[in-house]
Amino acid sequence: MAAYDDSPKGMGGTIFAASMMIMIGVFQGIAGLVAIFNDEWYVKSANYTFDLDITAYGWIHLILGIIIFLAGLGLFAGQVWAAMVAIFLAILIAIENFFFIPYYPFWSILIIALCVWVIWALTRPGTIRTT
Repeated sequence: MAAYDDSPKGMGGTIFAASMMIMIGVFQGIAGLVAIFNDEWYVKSANYTFDLDITAYGWIHLILGIIIFLAGLGLFAGQVWAAMVAIFLAILIAIENFFFIPYYPFWSILIIALCVWVIWALTRPGTIRTT
């Protein structure tokens, strides 16, 4: 059974969300690798409440990026589980990037906006098949 409804509206929303997820996964992976290999690239804000090592943020970015990339591929394949995983991961990545705003503000806000767009695309009526 396909994850999306057979209507053009359902297919379009799911294909859009899957494309965005793959793009978010690549973006997260690149940001993670940069933080792992060269943590001096990011400017660290002074006295930030959620002060975590940049390399740790890099590993979190990389792991979540790989998982959402794979979920995007699963959504392209029509897997129902991928839609639920996609919504959960989009929320998780948006929260994770909220904590990363002081280190790379524009990029983090862009990723948060893309995650919100994925959630919107997958939660519209007729997008995900429920029966």
